Amino acid sequence: MTTIELNNGVEIPALGLGVFQSSPEDTRTAVAHALSAGYRHIDTAAAYANEREVGEALRASDLERGDVFVETKVWISDFGYEETLHAFDKSAGKLGLEQLDLLILHQALPSEFERTLEAYRALETLLAEGKVRAIGVSNFMVSHLEQLLDVATVVPAVNQIEVHPYFQQSAVQDFGRAHGIVTQAWSPIGGITFYRDGEHTSTLDDPVIGDIAATYSKSPAQIMLRWHIDQGRQVIPKSVTPTRIDENLDVFDFTLTPDELAAIDALDTGVRGGPEPDAVTLEAFGRDIPEA
Repeated sequence: MTTIELNNGVEIPALGLGVFQSSPEDTRTAVAHALSAGYRHIDTAAAYANEREVGEALRASDLERGDVFVETKVWISDFGYEETLHAFDKSAGKLGLEQLDLLILHQALPSEFERTLEAYRALETLLAEGKVRAIGVSNFMVSHLEQLLDVATVVPAVNQIEVHPYFQQSAVQDFGRAHGIVTQAWSPIGGITFYRDGEHTSTLDDPVIGDIAATYSKSPAQIMLRWHIDQGRQVIPKSVTPTRIDENLDVFDFTLTPDELAAIDALDTGVRGGPEPDAVTLEAFGRDIPEA
């Protein structure tokens, strides 16, 4: 497995398993299969309500704790200094771990950004105490990152954002690159389906990607994952299907040419699939995160 060095020297696998919208039972079996197939990074979140099952699958495997990179996220309902410290306790308790490899803020909270800053200050405390090995953010836009860097003592190691051929967020990526922040791509193959120009279309059916896939005898999904890796992004494709989990991992025996990378870059539509980050509020998106 290829790894990426974060800005504090910690190594993260270039590809991991995401468990967004995976039911608890599906999460347990998907993580177990992924670990047996060779995955060494699992990305979950407090808001996914499946951290406990990730932990169960980890303990059921024959892997040592240090063999698997475990990442989770703090939801906006738990932002604030003391609240975020407690959010770590809740997530670590559900995962059954004393130390997390990466802990990130799941969203910015633009309408109450001071709470976002206090939450990040708590992450810095957890890092200093050795309870986490690296810290970061998710769905932060350039303006959010600028405000954070004005007061932070630790530069985020990652910014996990929506990135796929149809939505690339180049300005956010460029800002991260300039500041040593690794872009971690969620929905790295476009969420299977994607609405473009008013039509229900899919990156998997894109002819440009399909032609490149035929060249390498790979699937369109594998081409998109390789596109990310060749451009330095860390990727967390989600699947609960064993054959897809295996397929997504089989992307380390080829690389794309500069022309092929550029052809995929040219597919960007600028149309976001996920929520607009500046529209995230506690009123609209808040939810209680249960205790461990």
